[in-house]
Amino acid sequence: MIDWSEVKSVLIVKLRSIGDTVLSTPSLIALRRFLPKARIDILLEDWVAPILEGFDQVDNVIVLKKSLKSKLRTALEIRKRRYDVAFNLHGGTTATFFIAASQAKHRVAYKHVRYNFLYNHLLSSASDFWQQPTTHSTEQQLALLGFVGVNVRDKPKSHLKVSKDAEKTLIEKLEKFQSFDRTRKIALLHPGATLETKRWSEQRFALIADFLYQKGFMPIATGTKNELEILTKLKKAAKKTVLVCTDLSLPEVTALASKASIFVGNDSGIAHIAAAVQTPCVVIFGSSNVNHWRPWTDAPNRIVIKPMPCQPCHGYFCAEFDRPRCILEVSVESVIEAIEQVIEESSQKTTLSAR
Repeated sequence: MIDWSEVKSVLIVKLRSIGDTVLSTPSLIALRRFLPKARIDILLEDWVAPILEGFDQVDNVIVLKKSLKSKLRTALEIRKRRYDVAFNLHGGTTATFFIAASQAKHRVAYKHVRYNFLYNHLLSSASDFWQQPTTHSTEQQLALLGFVGVNVRDKPKSHLKVSKDAEKTLIEKLEKFQSFDRTRKIALLHPGATLETKRWSEQRFALIADFLYQKGFMPIATGTKNELEILTKLKKAAKKTVLVCTDLSLPEVTALASKASIFVGNDSGIAHIAAAVQTPCVVIFGSSNVNHWRPWTDAPNRIVIKPMPCQPCHGYFCAEFDRPRCILEVSVESVIEAIEQVIEESSQKTTLSAR
């Protein structure tokens, strides 16, 4: 096994999406706690790297760009840093390339990864490590650390740092809206999702926005410029004021989530951002695996799902019906019920902490 007293530097490779990155933060927290004096670096794709802006559990965020030239340059940079331990928290072959390039003495991954002969520490499965049949994405990542001796048994929650600069620019952007009401608590809505099978209808989100406005909230719907059509449909269908933001950076989205009193949205990276800043959450699930992707937080939260015998599935298309009933048949009433439960629980928690 690893003699951790000799370890001075660790590389974490975590490629892919916003949610994946957010759900790697418990592993980074556990590793920093275990190795307070070691250098801990993480390799992230360039578009998602800003999510860890100001995150003090790592020393360096190594940014990977898409071009082959950039990848080769990054591989050389990693090799020069002479890591003692390298973890593949991603699982893909690109991640394996960088782990191999690091020439770290200890290279850790799951046994099922391709080219596993390039590793010298291979874990059979997260279920074997935790001795439980189902595991969350966070538990799967923590298991790799625990397998080689890092203390992960308390399973830290996801966490993000709110950038002061992002907070400032966010406020400047919100104040440009004439209808922005500072006296109202913010309700953050996210009607977008990568797949149709995960996307609740804009018309139903509009009804939720109206409900939240009547409850005294200022609904703010976020998304990328590619999701402008979804956000526009929501805004048009709503009878009350809804602010639409498509120009927020990831640090600004994190800042907005931290200022929100509640998040309501589809299973997405933005839901994990909200959970990581302790915002009470209501997350609507369709085709996704709830056990694997639920918010990893101890803030008040509820999952809303319409149970189907075919859930979960790959989600790229609905193989059972002419439309993805799992997400489209989630009722407005069930989401409102979840919102009311989260608001009540959040209120009780605030009251207790004030005593």
